Amino acid sequence: MATLFIPDWSDFLLIAGPCFLASVVLLVRAIARRAKQRKSSSTRWIVVDGSNVMHWRDGTPQIETVKETVNQISALGYTPGVVFDANAGHLLSGRYQHDGAFAKFLGLPEERVMVVPKGTPADPAILTAARDLGAQIVTNDRFRDWVGQFPEIHQPGHLIRGGYRSGELWLDVGAIG
Repeated sequence: MATLFIPDWSDFLLIAGPCFLASVVLLVRAIARRAKQRKSSSTRWIVVDGSNVMHWRDGTPQIETVKETVNQISALGYTPGVVFDANAGHLLSGRYQHDGAFAKFLGLPEERVMVVPKGTPADPAILTAARDLGAQIVTNDRFRDWVGQFPEIHQPGHLIRGGYRSGELWLDVGAIG
C-alpha cells in the first residue's frame, strides 16, 4: 500500500505486483492439487492383468477382451489400471507396443496402463500396484510363485476371476468390493 502513496517507493510496486500475482496463482494451484488428492484417495482401483485377460476368449490373445473387461469394471464404478508383459504387443500385432498405444486403444489415460520392460516379469508389477493402491486384481493367474512376498493373494476376493461363457464376459462380481 505504501508504494502507492510514497513517491520514492513506487519502484517496489514493480516487484510487489508480480509477487502478489504469483502467490495467488500458487495458492490456487495448491488448493486444486489438494482437492484432486482427496478425490483420488476415494478412487476404488482394480488392477487388470492385461496379458492374462487378453487370452480369455478362445485362448487367443485379443486386445478387445481387455477393453471389454476394462469397460465392465468402469461400469461397476471402479477405476481400472492395466499391466501388460513386454511381449503383449508382439502377441497382438507382431511388434512391440508401448503404454501409450495400449492406453489409446483401451480408452484409458496413459498413466493407467503399463507395459513392463523386456525381461521383467509383470507379476510383481501387478502385485505391487495392487498393494500400493489397495486394489483387487482381475486375473485367472494364481501367482503361486509370489505368495511369499505377497501373502494378500490368499485373501478372499483379492484375485477376481473372469472369462467367457456362451460368448459373454463374466467377472466374479461377488468378489469385487
